[in-house]
Amino acid sequence: MTQKRTTPEFITELKPNEIFVFGSNLKGMHGGGAAWIAYRKFGAIMGQGVGLQGQSYGIPTMQGGVETIRPYVDEFVQFAKERQDLTFLVTRIGCGIAGFTDEEIAPLFEKAHDLDNVVLPPNW
Repeated sequence: MTQKRTTPEFITELKPNEIFVFGSNLKGMHGGGAAWIAYRKFGAIMGQGVGLQGQSYGIPTMQGGVETIRPYVDEFVQFAKERQDLTFLVTRIGCGIAGFTDEEIAPLFEKAHDLDNVVLPPNW
């Protein structure tokens, strides 16, 4: 059995078909954490909080509890299923500035485990 690839702690460059998946806010104010990196390096668009933007994909994590994040994760998983030509490197969304734990966020990505083009953080 081969071990599945995991997202590195720090992503500093991407291959042409790779997408940086980061935690965002609904207003798309990418002022800190992974969102700032997405904006500065990977084409995130200031003012766009959700979805594909350049070589990044925003998942809002700053609008309430874990259950408010679930619909956006489900939308992302469906998008990843439809875009097998891309590889999605998921950061530890929600586990920095938003203040959630890995144990709270990781279960939201359960359906992503079956997708070969989604790379998750270790232990997710």
